Amino acid sequence: MSSEDTPTLDGVAEDVADLRATVEGFATQLEHNTKAVEQLSAAAGSGAGEGENGQGDGKEKPTTPPFIVRLKGTEYDTELAALADWVATLLVPTYLSEVSSSATWCASWWTHEAAVARLHAAWLAWQELTDPETGGRTGPSVWHRDHLDPMVAQLRDASGPFGACMTSPDRGQHAALPVPPVEPLPGRLASAEAVPDPVGS
Repeated sequence: MSSEDTPTLDGVAEDVADLRATVEGFATQLEHNTKAVEQLSAAAGSGAGEGENGQGDGKEKPTTPPFIVRLKGTEYDTELAALADWVATLLVPTYLSEVSSSATWCASWWTHEAAVARLHAAWLAWQELTDPETGGRTGPSVWHRDHLDPMVAQLRDASGPFGACMTSPDRGQHAALPVPPVEPLPGRLASAEAVPDPVGS
């Protein structure tokens, strides 16, 4: 090796300085990336998402009652009583117009399963969308447009569940409409025990 190929002391020192700067740059970038990952992990485990325990930011998720058609016995009676209070104190006096042939009604609405199901669904939506924390500023408007208006239109239509009930405010009437027949599946027993419960147990 000639003297020209032999690195000088100054050259070696310069190379070492370059390597040190490169290593320090990598260390700085690694520290930055580590902090970013820690921040993302903390956000995902707190307010921005649920942690491992499913508690999110420490607040428990509100429990939503199951759809009333899935309830039985005392649970059904309790939920129906709460629904009846909402229907009597808010829905009817605030939103329902006079009974007519084109706007039917039944004072014994709770005896009509389809009416109970529709009213309960609208009530559940009302609880969520009229609460500022869950419905925001537009929640009430969304409830009127997407839940109340379609529900009332279906319930009070002449072909709805109250079609055989009151068509005049002066004549109280209640009658259940006949249920359409349903044929059992071919090869199945026609008894009720052979048909699975559609809502489960």
